[in-house]
Amino acid sequence: MRTLRLVLGDQLSDGLSSLRDLDPARDVVLMAEVMGEATYVRHHKQKLVMVFAAMRAFAERLRRNGVEVRYVRLDDPSSTQALDSEALRALEGGAFDRLVLTEPGEWRLSELVEGLKLMAPVHIEVREDDRYLCAHREFAGWAEGRKELRMEFFYREMRRKFGLLMDGDKPAGGQWNYDRHNRKRLPKAVQPPHRTWIAPSPATRTVIAEVEARFPDNFGATERFGWATTHEEAERVASHFIAEILPGFGDYEDAMAKGEPFLWHGLLSAAINIGLIDPLDLCRRAEAAYRAGRAPLNAVEGFIRQIIGWREFVRGVYWLKGPSYKETNALSADRPLPWFYWSGDTDMACVRDVVAHTRDYAYAHHIQRLMVTGNLAMLLGVRPADINDWYMVVFIDAFEWVELPNTHGMATFADGGVVGSKPYAAGGAYIDRMSDYCGGCRYDVKARSGPDACPFNPLYWQFLLRNESRLKGNRRLAMPYRTLAKMDDARRAEIERDGEAIRRLLCEDSQPG
Repeated sequence: MRTLRLVLGDQLSDGLSSLRDLDPARDVVLMAEVMGEATYVRHHKQKLVMVFAAMRAFAERLRRNGVEVRYVRLDDPSSTQALDSEALRALEGGAFDRLVLTEPGEWRLSELVEGLKLMAPVHIEVREDDRYLCAHREFAGWAEGRKELRMEFFYREMRRKFGLLMDGDKPAGGQWNYDRHNRKRLPKAVQPPHRTWIAPSPATRTVIAEVEARFPDNFGATERFGWATTHEEAERVASHFIAEILPGFGDYEDAMAKGEPFLWHGLLSAAINIGLIDPLDLCRRAEAAYRAGRAPLNAVEGFIRQIIGWREFVRGVYWLKGPSYKETNALSADRPLPWFYWSGDTDMACVRDVVAHTRDYAYAHHIQRLMVTGNLAMLLGVRPADINDWYMVVFIDAFEWVELPNTHGMATFADGGVVGSKPYAAGGAYIDRMSDYCGGCRYDVKARSGPDACPFNPLYWQFLLRNESRLKGNRRLAMPYRTLAKMDDARRAEIERDGEAIRRLLCEDSQPG
C-alpha cells in the first residue's frame, strides 16, 4: 500500500502520529504553503516567516532521512493555494492508496478534512495528535458532570498522571500551586538575563524577503526576527532557558518592565505549538533542574503549570465547547477595537510599550496580554470578535485552539466564566504594582477621575457598574462590589459619566486617521 502523508505547518515533529509507520521506499509526505492558511487572518509577518521557514527546514530534515517530500511553495504557479485541493492534486493519477494525516488543531481545518473525505478518491485516515498530553475524550470525561471547569483541578490530575513534581502521592513541597510566590515586582537593581536569540539562517532570510514582498501591509516588522525555525535552534533556546533563565522565572513571572519584552519568560511557546519541542520533555527537564537544586520549586512549578495546566486545559475547552464558543458575548461588549492597538499611538505608557514589543517581536508575555491589552479591551467593552482577531494576528504563538479560550475566556470574560472564575479586571494600581510603566506615563495612576487620571481607574469602576447585574453575585468580586455599594448616587453618576467619556474617546479612535 502506497501512502500520501499530509503534514500541516504546526505538525513539525519527528514523532508525529501520521509519520510513525512511514515507509520511505513507498510513501510520500505532502507539505504545502498556501494562501488559504497565510491569509485566514492577517498574520504578523514574523509568524509567517517562522512557520514557512520551519516547514521548509522540516521538509529538508525528512529528505535527509531518505523520505520523499512533495513540497509546494507559496510562489508555485501550479499551486491551488488551498490545503484540500493540494491534497486532491497530489492524489491525481492513482499513485496512492490512502491519505494519512494527524488531526488538525483547529475547527476550521477539521471541517476542511471532513469535506476532503467526501471528495478524495482514496480512504483518508485521521490519527489522534498524541503530542498533546490530554486526548479530547479524556478531557471530555474529566469535564463531564462538573458545574465549573477549573484549570487548577485539571492541572492536579495531569501532575498525577505524569508524576511531575510528585513525592509519592503528594505534591512536591506540600503544595500544588506556588503562584502566590510568583508575583514580585522587578527591583530596580535586578537586570533581566541575556537571552538566546537566533540569527536568521540564509534560508530564513530568504523567507523574510519573500514575506516582506508578498505581505507588505501585514502587521509587524521583521528586522528583529530571531525565533527558532529548526529543532536544533529550538533546543538551543530550551537548553539556555532551563540552565540560565528558569531559576528566576518564578519570582518575576508576573513582572512587567518598560523596554523589556522578555524578562525571564521561556520564549518557547511558538516552538512548542508548531512541534519543534516536546512539551512533556521540557517539563521533565525543568523538574530535573529542581531535583538537582538548580532551580527553585516556585519557578519550576509555575513553568510546568503553564504547559501541562493552562496549555492542555485551554485546548480541552476549545474542543469541548465547539465552534459556537467564539460567538458568546456574556458582557454584551459592543465597542470597536481602538486603532492604537495597531499603531501604539497612545499616551498610556503600558499599552504603548506592549504594542511596540508586539510589533517588533510578535510577542508579549502572559501578564502583558492579560492585564494590559486584555484588561483594557474588557473594560472598554470591545467586541469579542475584534479583540480575538487582534490576538490571532499579532502573536507568534497564536493558533485558535490556544488563543481563543485565553482571550475569549481568561482575558475578556466573553464566555461568561467557562475558563476563568471571574473577570480579570483591574485599575491602574495593579499595573503600577507590577511594573515601572506608571512613573513615566503622562497619566496619574493615583487619580480616580479627571482628564489626567489613568484611564484604567474610571474604566474599572464603570465596568463594575455597567455589569453589576451580571457580576455582583460572583464571590470573587464581593469586595469591590461592597465598595461600590457604599458610594452615593453622585459618585456613581460621576463614575458612569467619566467611564463612558473615556470609552467613547478611545473607541472612536478605531480606524487610522
